[in-house]
Amino acid sequence: MLNIHNLSVSFQGEYLFKEVSFRLGAGDRVGLIGKNGAGKSTMLKIISGEQEYDSGQIAKDKELRIGFLKQDLDFEQGRTVVDEAHQAFEEIKKLEAKMEVINEQLATRTDYESESYSQLIEDLSEITHQYEIIGGYNYEGETEKVLQGLGFERKDFDRLTETFSGGWRMRIELAKLLLQNNDILLLDEPTNHLDIESIIWLESFLNNYSGCVMLVSHDKMFLNNVTNRSIEISLGSIYDYRKPYSEFIEFRKELREQQLAAQKNQQKEIENTEKLIDKFRAKASKASMAQSLIKRLDKIDRIEVDEDDNSVMSVNFPVSVNPGKVVIEAENLQKSYGDKKVLNDIDLLIERQSKIAFVGQNGQGKTTLAKIIIGELSYEGTLKLGHNVQLGYFAQNQAEYLDGEKTVLRTMEDASNETNRMKVRDMLGAFLFRGDEVEKKVKVLSGGERNRLALCKMLLEPFNVLVMDEPTNHLDIKSKNVLKDALKDFQGTLIIVSHDRDFLQGLTSRVYEFRNHKIREYLGDINYYLDQRKMQDMRAVEKRDKVKSGRLSKDKAEKKDLNDQKEIKRLKNKLSKVESKISKLEKELKDKDKQLAQNYEQTVTKPDFLNNYNASKKKLEKLMAEWEEIQLEIEEVS
Repeated sequence: MLNIHNLSVSFQGEYLFKEVSFRLGAGDRVGLIGKNGAGKSTMLKIISGEQEYDSGQIAKDKELRIGFLKQDLDFEQGRTVVDEAHQAFEEIKKLEAKMEVINEQLATRTDYESESYSQLIEDLSEITHQYEIIGGYNYEGETEKVLQGLGFERKDFDRLTETFSGGWRMRIELAKLLLQNNDILLLDEPTNHLDIESIIWLESFLNNYSGCVMLVSHDKMFLNNVTNRSIEISLGSIYDYRKPYSEFIEFRKELREQQLAAQKNQQKEIENTEKLIDKFRAKASKASMAQSLIKRLDKIDRIEVDEDDNSVMSVNFPVSVNPGKVVIEAENLQKSYGDKKVLNDIDLLIERQSKIAFVGQNGQGKTTLAKIIIGELSYEGTLKLGHNVQLGYFAQNQAEYLDGEKTVLRTMEDASNETNRMKVRDMLGAFLFRGDEVEKKVKVLSGGERNRLALCKMLLEPFNVLVMDEPTNHLDIKSKNVLKDALKDFQGTLIIVSHDRDFLQGLTSRVYEFRNHKIREYLGDINYYLDQRKMQDMRAVEKRDKVKSGRLSKDKAEKKDLNDQKEIKRLKNKLSKVESKISKLEKELKDKDKQLAQNYEQTVTKPDFLNNYNASKKKLEKLMAEWEEIQLEIEEVS
């Protein structure tokens, strides 16, 4: 399908990769991995034909179609979401235009017996047949399916693309690529702007894709679930094995250990041979033996050990001062943007040293609540910060706030103060900006390098409550692991918005799901949350499958309508009772939360207080699940 032979690319006198070779074939799902700045995005650009290379050859099939999802998008204004997605079907749209012209002529002309009129009918028949063969009658349904899989609702389809954020526009571009019948898909960090549910959908799509996929991602779980081959770019070389990420890393480690052991044994053999040569040289009678050993030594194929770039950043998040027991408390918090309600009646109590994940589909209010907490957005209701709370905030687009014309060093120096200015170079070194690298301008840094600089800059300010919105975007896997360990060791309070399942595993002990303007608490980690949501999703799917299709007779239809009305009435009564129980239980829990906030030590020592408190929370979870099930049943019957 595509062959790369002895490809070399250099940048400012240094090789990104030198004389690398590999082949891409149908069914390959390749994870292109490596540290930030190793040349992954450059490799994708070269394969797509967007960037030149210094030397080597790229051979590909003549009719090969390559689709490339890159980071920088350029949309034509005035198109709706569905119009933009339909750009994937260029050939189909051309045929539609031809059919429209012919149909218009057939409708307006009256020379029915003429030869040219007959020719129009023949042309229309031929175009219609071609249209059917290439999927003309199916593409609109396929478009809807892909857009919905990526998180769009039907009401979004007719909105203009310029009204969406960069993350959602990235999804539209991804939808176009997935709809095109490409032979090779090149995806540069496709999960950066996707929520967990959309990532799971994308995994399923790519696993069923018949062509070749090469993707850059720093989401270890996504790589493991999608790829069957890994190509690592490291120190100018590539390492290519038919294994998904985790197996590849383990295999590389074992291979390197074997190489080291073999090299060590070979070195002992060489040293012993050199000793014999020195010994035999001293005796004329054994000079020929010494020459023979020298020749044998020259012929030895020296074992080389794969070079490994083990440099990682060093991160530590110190707690500034010790805050009070309750660090954040919200009551009846609401937020709207014009007529669009984002958050409604939010109650939240976060205690010192809690580690919390905000999850849910994009647009459900995760970032909005994070910005409200740090004081960036106005709101209705009540939000209080506890005693001695000092907030640190890492925004989703934190790296975009950096001035591209400043150097790395100047960026840090300008943000520092008298007390920490002397530590700036040491801090940059800990984040892998060493020597001349501190004189690089920010605009030439890779996405991951800019994120590292933004993290480093954030540490110049003291905090004990850390709010982070998608901090792992663009960070390589080693850097993510270092960041995760640092956050685990952080003795303050952590609120993290993330879609990265692997990163969240074992990091947080509580999950808040944002859905339908509300938040719902899950007392467990991300695995517990996903297990719970999957169960609910399966129940919803099963209920939908029970709805039978087919046309009913008039009598049966009337009977069904009557039965449906009775069923809806029964379900609404049931829903009302459950809502009443939920309301009563939420009030009880709110009172108990206040008791804990006012006098924690005295309250928790009351007999069975904590047992009753936890039992009430579990009961509330069950009632909320029951409420969702009843609501789904009502929707199915309606």
